[in-house]
Amino acid sequence: MQPFTKKVIEIMKSIPEGKVMSYGQVARTAGNPRSARQVARILHSMSEKQDIPWHRIVNAKGEIAIKDGERRFTQRLLLEEEGLRFEEEGKVSLSRYQYFPDP
Repeated sequence: MQPFTKKVIEIMKSIPEGKVMSYGQVARTAGNPRSARQVARILHSMSEKQDIPWHRIVNAKGEIAIKDGERRFTQRLLLEEEGLRFEEEGKVSLSRYQYFPDP
């Protein structure tokens, strides 16, 4: 496993219940700020194998980025079960729910 991939997985696993991070934020925290798409690929390909809390990753606007309706609904449901509330626009408030891991 590549060092960046390992670091991304470690960061995503550290997100506590009731908090979220964006793809770009995970990439920056892992040391490669221009790799948000790579974070999405890692999440997509390894979330099940690595037991990553995939539902705690949103886009930079606080929106669910998944296009598939069923998985989108599932992500929202999982976040709501953890206590997150969505605004009228379908976003979570990053100022309220965003997680910032220790450096």
